[in-house]
Amino acid sequence: MGKTSSRFKAIRPRLWVIYFFWAPLWVGCDHQNQPSQAPTPLNLTLPPKFPELPPSPENPLTIQGVTLGRALFYDKSLSRDETISCASCHIPDFGFSDPNALSRGVGGLTGERQSMPLINLGWIDMLFWDGRAASLEEQALFPITSHFEMGNTFPEIISRLNASLEYPRLFRAAFSSPDITQTRILQALAQFQRTLVSGNSKYDQWLQGKTTLTSEEEHGYTLFFTEKGDCFHCHGTLLMTDNRFHNNGLDDVPADSGRYRITKDPADIGLFRSPTLRNIALTAPYMHDGRFNTLQEVINHYDHGLVRSPTLDPLFFNGRPKGLSEVEKKALIAFLNTLSDPEFTQNPTFRPN
Repeated sequence: MGKTSSRFKAIRPRLWVIYFFWAPLWVGCDHQNQPSQAPTPLNLTLPPKFPELPPSPENPLTIQGVTLGRALFYDKSLSRDETISCASCHIPDFGFSDPNALSRGVGGLTGERQSMPLINLGWIDMLFWDGRAASLEEQALFPITSHFEMGNTFPEIISRLNASLEYPRLFRAAFSSPDITQTRILQALAQFQRTLVSGNSKYDQWLQGKTTLTSEEEHGYTLFFTEKGDCFHCHGTLLMTDNRFHNNGLDDVPADSGRYRITKDPADIGLFRSPTLRNIALTAPYMHDGRFNTLQEVINHYDHGLVRSPTLDPLFFNGRPKGLSEVEKKALIAFLNTLSDPEFTQNPTFRPN
């Protein structure tokens, strides 16, 4: 017994080294072989009076899918040099937009257009300023692969995610399989973005009879929804956008041809999608190129700064000045400020873990 005991004492440290080296691999193998559980459906609670969220049967919302999408949204490893994430250009405090006129991508390169706010995207079927993407799944592809945005490739991203300790588990939970694919990355990002719903502003609470507007805010509301202010034609829905494309009189010869890049229809030169006005006080600068820094500048443009061009939208009366008084302009801004939704911008479920 003495010799055996001594021999065991001699080899015991080696056994512990072997155990600690291989045990995680054994556990990992057991985990990989465990039967996968189906992800849990997420029943998204919508604000009162909001339309039903269009279904996405090929990519239904699940708790695990949204969790994975949020992790990916804030992960800088999705960019080529691991310096930026989706959230670098879509910052929660700014309504998931960028306070810079043009966002900076990898290598310090700048984009061509202002980063649109990521608000209520589940109801939009033509995304980006020019409507090039027909779904959120398709939309996520562009910034990841664009050379002046994240500049990466999916084989590289998949390799990085597979090398992590956490992502195979997250993908298994979200898709009942640890396989990391381009399709699943895009689906997870889309799921997270569909949950970015904003609908609890002061304006919403007023519509529900829970609060009152000041006289100035109510004056602005009246201007907004009548021909005097004439905002409602493009922003009159509860989503505060008609999701259509307009030439809103920025240039006589547009430097950016807008929707025309996609359709090649001359009638679409200088047309851009109407952004939502929800959280508009937080999403400056404004327009596709970020040329206006304040809401006052925007209102001044629509009041007397419209530029005539062949594709100017008839809604703008061919550039005729509105003649708003300074009191009316101030009232419009007061109303626009009621569209801010602090619950949305500060929601912890929209922020990184």
